[in-house]
Amino acid sequence: MVTLLAADVIERLLSFLWPMIRITALLLVAPVLSVDAITLRIRIALAFVLTAFVYPFFEWPTIDPTTALGLLEVFNQASIGLLMGLLLQVVVAAVVVGGETISASMGLAMANMIDPSVGNVPTIASLMLIMSSLIFLALGGHVLMLELLIQSFELMPIGKGLLSLDAFGALISWSSMMFLGAVLLALPILVILLAVNVGLGVVVRAAPTLNIFSVGFPAMILAGLVILYVLMGSIAARMTWLWTSAFAQVRSIMGIE
Repeated sequence: MVTLLAADVIERLLSFLWPMIRITALLLVAPVLSVDAITLRIRIALAFVLTAFVYPFFEWPTIDPTTALGLLEVFNQASIGLLMGLLLQVVVAAVVVGGETISASMGLAMANMIDPSVGNVPTIASLMLIMSSLIFLALGGHVLMLELLIQSFELMPIGKGLLSLDAFGALISWSSMMFLGAVLLALPILVILLAVNVGLGVVVRAAPTLNIFSVGFPAMILAGLVILYVLMGSIAARMTWLWTSAFAQVRSIMGIE
């Protein structure tokens, strides 16, 4: 007959708590998994299942979370998970900014849709977000993310040290990719739409009686959709590069070779 002591149960629960904090923090901000369509209860349940799978493979410390050291460790584990998720969310922000820029240039800035991850976004941005999510899943991004998470328990053990300030500095530096990535995604379309705008200006100059509003807006929307269709392969390649760079950045910050 197996006898369970209350002290043993509490010790197991405390050791189970620490990996779950890091995993839960990652799932709260990770791409695809952090959308509002996946409720908080589902994410907590998923974090519990993932922790149960990871738990037998490592030795976990027993730290009282009510002490000063325990509170510091709670903040540290949450910071590690949030840092990994935010590094990947920079790509999502770049896609949103690029899509908003394209929508504004086409004249679709007022045509907003409700996206479950970021709220109100223009139509083109919603399309690009769906594309980036599909590319993330096609690359096995969810598997890579979990692999990096498991490796982080080996390289950054719980209770063995705090997350360095250099990691937060790297996050701030990497956040510039939000604007650089948006430029890479939107620049080819913006240049062509600028040429279309110049052509419309020449037409209006040659025929002053022509109503620019009745001709220009439909022409810009039609030209933008055609250009977007033609350059879809190039946009997908840039999204793939952004996701690859984001995972490389996570590996670099976590010290994973």
